Order: sequence, then C-alpha cells, then structure tokens
Amino acid sequence: MSTPDEERELWRIGEVSCVLISCCAGAELQVRGDDGVLLRELYPTKSDLYERANLLKAEYARQMP
Repeated sequence: MSTPDEERELWRIGEVSCVLISCCAGAELQVRGDDGVLLRELYPTKSDLYERANLLKAEYARQMP
C-alpha cells in the first residue's frame, strides 16, 4: 500500500508560489502562478529541492517591483 503524496507550500511572492510534492519515490518542486504550473523539477532528495527552492525564491523576489 502506497502512502499519499505530501504537498506543502514553501513560499509565496505575490501570485507566485513554490510547492513541494513528495512521496516515497522522491520530491517534485513546482512553481505555480495564475496561469498554472510555471516550472516543474524532480529531485531525489528533499534537501536538494529545498536548496533549489531558496534560489528560486531569491530570483523571484528580485523580479518583484
């Protein structure tokens, strides 16, 4: 029996959010906006995903007025 996927918002800047989706097979990072999923990346570990999420957060924060 498989465990349900976990979905957790890591950060939100304006209308853009970064979401962690994880299960036993790994972790998926999604950046979502008003138009749906803007970016989807797969990672073998959550620590790799968190590092990338922090980089993306800084990048999106710089782009905000």
